Amino acid sequence: MNFTIVIDSLPPLMNAALMTIALAVISIIFALIIGFFTALAKISKIKILKIIATIYVSMFRGTPLLVQIFVIYYGLPQINIELDPIPSGILALTLNAGSYLSESFRASILAVDKGQMEAAVSMGMSYGQAMRRIILPQSIRIAIPTLSNTYIILIKDTSLVSVITVTELLQMSTLIIAKTFEPLTIYLLAAAIYWIIITFFTVLLDRFEKRTSRHVS
Repeated sequence: MNFTIVIDSLPPLMNAALMTIALAVISIIFALIIGFFTALAKISKIKILKIIATIYVSMFRGTPLLVQIFVIYYGLPQINIELDPIPSGILALTLNAGSYLSESFRASILAVDKGQMEAAVSMGMSYGQAMRRIILPQSIRIAIPTLSNTYIILIKDTSLVSVITVTELLQMSTLIIAKTFEPLTIYLLAAAIYWIIITFFTVLLDRFEKRTSRHVS
């Protein structure tokens, strides 16, 4: 391994790693919002909302993320919707992750004992109040392990936006390889950085999950 190349490559790779983290953080924030409201739509009694939510989840869970990225970046301009690479990548990552998070939220809401909703309504709460005060706080705690796992997967999925020239970690690795002709060294270095990032967030999310579990108990 050429250590001179490693030392020279680290600064641009670390800068690109910041882009990877930023893509993942921004995407997961929007995905949580979309996933949450999609879950509520799927369990609502309003038929049109259930149909729209079901189609959205089915479409984005049933097609590859890479295809979704291509459709958004290369396909939407044909209907006069043009997005730059970074917004296109964030939109694709958000919609894809949101479809999975919606199922996590829906399952966690349904996992809460139905008797709690009945008890809340019998105490004079409306359906909305019961959901907000009783059901949703418990369901979010139940969903945390799955949400954490989705975020870790999302960090790895950011590498796919390199195909639309977003200069994240993988794209920067490719650019460096074009100059150094050292694919093994650079890809191993990029893999190590991915591993460090994912390990850091895994530990952080595990601690958050344990703290949440203690509050529940």
